[in-house]
Amino acid sequence: MLEYAAVLFAFLFALATATILLTIPRFLSPKFPSQVKSKPFECGMTPFSSPVGHAPVHFYIIAMLFIVFDVELVFLFPWAVVFRKLGIFGLAEMGVFLGFVALGLIYVLKKNALEWK
Repeated sequence: MLEYAAVLFAFLFALATATILLTIPRFLSPKFPSQVKSKPFECGMTPFSSPVGHAPVHFYIIAMLFIVFDVELVFLFPWAVVFRKLGIFGLAEMGVFLGFVALGLIYVLKKNALEWK
């Protein structure tokens, strides 16, 4: 039971720290709203027009897909290190895992998420 006390203490300490860091600025920050502060600001100059249209998000979609597949494939390294100990069962498990990764990649390709237009 004593080993769980350290985990509980760390959790409570993290919770208290987060709570304190999120509430202190609410009370200590200056609040002087004005018309000048409410105006749009762009590189120190008054904007000449309002933004129109939608921002392209294709780059961010590709970046997120890269991170997802990269994180999934990082699991290959520890598997390769203990491959001989795992035997056929470990090979089958990794085959299933890579099958799911391949299904995800096929889905992404079917949705044309990697097409640069």
